[in-house]
Amino acid sequence: MLRWYLVHTKPSREALAEENLRRQGYRVHLPRMVHSVRRRGQWRESIAPLFPRYLFLQLHEGRQALSPVRSSVGVAGIVRFGASYAIVADEIMRELRLREDPETGLHRLSKRPHLTRGAAVHITTGPFEGLEGVFEREAGCDRVVVLLNLLGQDAQVRVHADFVLPGYAA
Repeated sequence: MLRWYLVHTKPSREALAEENLRRQGYRVHLPRMVHSVRRRGQWRESIAPLFPRYLFLQLHEGRQALSPVRSSVGVAGIVRFGASYAIVADEIMRELRLREDPETGLHRLSKRPHLTRGAAVHITTGPFEGLEGVFEREAGCDRVVVLLNLLGQDAQVRVHADFVLPGYAA
């Protein structure tokens, strides 16, 4: 019987644990996400584990043992509830995989508020910092189009979506 288990890794050693467990013949899933980080004043995309210090391991009970997992490089232990190992439902694993980008296998999390066309917005960073505008539409996965009144005329400008927050209508 195939079951998914939750493996607790050592700090920042998820990829190392994943590699070592795969070498031992285990099926492993380490969900990763893309997120924006600001380094030296510039926004860059970074890839990080979706669940820091955790990965999923599928085990064929009766054919594979859990004991080698505990002593694998990068592994801190296997998650337990009392004396029982934590078993992750197949449905949860299926949902995790469905939410991944089909091309890259990465998750994209959005902490941005959902904006509707015509909503008042406030630009928080960049050359238009402090200006109020009107949300027009999304322009790709990281940019949005905002209508700004510049020099008495409405102009469409593209800005990074993280720089836009819901504003207050004047």
